[in-house]
Amino acid sequence: MAFSWILFTFMAAFMQAWRNAFQKQLSTTVDVWGVTLARLIFGLPLAIIYIYSLYHFSPTKAVVHFSPKYWFYIVIAGSSQIMATALMVQLFKQKNYAIGVGLAKSEAILAAIIGVVFLSDHLSLYAWFGVILGGFAVFLLSRGHQFTGFSPKTLVIGIGSGLCFAITSLLVREASLELTMLPTNIHRASWVLLSVISFQCISMLIYLGLFSRQTLVAMWQRLGLTFKVSFCSFMASLGWFTAMSMISVPIVKTLGQIEILFSLLISAYFFKEKLAKAEHWGLALVVIAAILVIWA
Repeated sequence: MAFSWILFTFMAAFMQAWRNAFQKQLSTTVDVWGVTLARLIFGLPLAIIYIYSLYHFSPTKAVVHFSPKYWFYIVIAGSSQIMATALMVQLFKQKNYAIGVGLAKSEAILAAIIGVVFLSDHLSLYAWFGVILGGFAVFLLSRGHQFTGFSPKTLVIGIGSGLCFAITSLLVREASLELTMLPTNIHRASWVLLSVISFQCISMLIYLGLFSRQTLVAMWQRLGLTFKVSFCSFMASLGWFTAMSMISVPIVKTLGQIEILFSLLISAYFFKEKLAKAEHWGLALVVIAAILVIWA
């Protein structure tokens, strides 16, 4: 169980890479908020099925209690993730697919800084080196396309997305730490996952139902693709939330940068985008950074 967070992180990275690919496809016919809701609409029933199955196969007599602080974390984390996803979709439209993902990967460094400064988190010297090396690797991956069409707007959207994702990840972990009455990290993460998805899904449905019903119609017209986005998003969140309940967020997110490898492969073979030489160096550094944080 000591290294189970690694398996959950790899699963999350792999599924998130596919989720981003499907989101890019969906964004051609559905607006930003519809693509954001697509991550959640089928995720809610999947989360309910998951927590029911977990308690069926791994029952516990512990009764879960939700403190006001827990709900504060859930609401802020859920809102931040919605904004992060919306910015990510906008980023896809500013740059090509691979760079869009790469710029938002500032999340790991931002999570490390925020966690240490505001949440009394602690990272070893090796872990800090791995996080920083991972950030430099992302920079190399972005330079692989020579910043074609790069603009300050792209940078702001990318950093903004990374910051919102970092806040989400840190508060998800804080929410999980509030559920000390539950026996395992997996049980704690399952409740946090259900809580976040429920808040997000209900909020988005109410908003779009009141102000943008045509978006719901557009999603219905691409139901199959919407389901693919939801399923991959749910599996990714399941992996992230569980891993982050086990170990520090910057560690998880640095290892999770292996997602870039999956994203670039999808970019090359699914979207037929060519990879530059600098990206090979970037990928090598991502692997080294991942080894460092595992070692740390």
